[in-house]
Amino acid sequence: MDSISPALIVAIVFALFVIILVARSVRIIPQAHAGIVERLGRYTRTLDPGLHVLVPFVETLKPLVDMREQVVTFPPQPVITQDNVTISIDTVFYFQVTDPFRATYEVADLILAVEQLTVTTLRNVIGSLTLEEVLTSRDKINADLRIVLDEATERWGIRVARIELKSIDPPASIQEAMEKQMRAERDKRAAILSAEGEKQSAILTAEGERQAAILRAEADQKSQILRAEGDKQAAILRATGEAEAIRQLFQSIHEGDPTPDLLAYKYLEALPKLAEGQSTKLMLIPSDAMQALGGVAALGGAFQLAQDVAGNAAATPPSPPPPRRSARRLEGDGTTPQ
Repeated sequence: MDSISPALIVAIVFALFVIILVARSVRIIPQAHAGIVERLGRYTRTLDPGLHVLVPFVETLKPLVDMREQVVTFPPQPVITQDNVTISIDTVFYFQVTDPFRATYEVADLILAVEQLTVTTLRNVIGSLTLEEVLTSRDKINADLRIVLDEATERWGIRVARIELKSIDPPASIQEAMEKQMRAERDKRAAILSAEGEKQSAILTAEGERQAAILRAEADQKSQILRAEGDKQAAILRATGEAEAIRQLFQSIHEGDPTPDLLAYKYLEALPKLAEGQSTKLMLIPSDAMQALGGVAALGGAFQLAQDVAGNAAATPPSPPPPRRSARRLEGDGTTPQ
């Protein structure tokens, strides 16, 4: 210690003074920050990001102001709705400092001021809404809160970017009642949907049956029409055939020029067919046909006699023919040999 000279001590003290002086006068402001400089306790200027030199022991630099957008989460706050339901709401506040001077000198505690302003504004907005509106109108509440807070915090040098309702927690009894109501609504919607489904199914079934009945009726109609057309064509063809047969018959009759005896014989052959059946028949015989019938009867007797003679001749030896007188007598009497 005796070897240290006073000059060395003075040099060391001076070096320390210079270091302290440089440390207090040279300031580096980082990006997205701002510095407030006071000279002898009074605001002088605002420092931008970069290197700055202050007057030692005369100018002082206050804590840097963050110019970036900041997020602040506030604890749950009890709020009463218009229908007197107390709910707990968590809020998230997004803001950005636009004027470091106002943010430093217009309010003592910026975060506390923003929190209290948010709580009071939230209560005013929620107090004018019912619980159902609060639960279903978050976007509207967020927009109303942002407008009110942006106007109120403008003099503090901050801009409200947005405010969000993080959670809305109604009381347990209200939650239970809401769950019951929602369950009842779901059951109601399920019953309505089931009824609608059954209704649609019945309508579709009836529509299908109606279409099927219409198609069956149309098919039956077309079938009957085709059957009638077939019967018509068949009747026309039968009538045409019968007409052609009758025409051919009459033509053959006229061409053959039958005698009255032959016509009377054919008439007698048709009489048994006309007499068949259970119904009563009325047959008209022309008066001038009786004479022809006698000749026909004689002719039939002679024909029958000839058949009998031919049969006997085939069974026995030939015998002399009967006298012609007997044949003439039989023809004159008009009887048939037995």
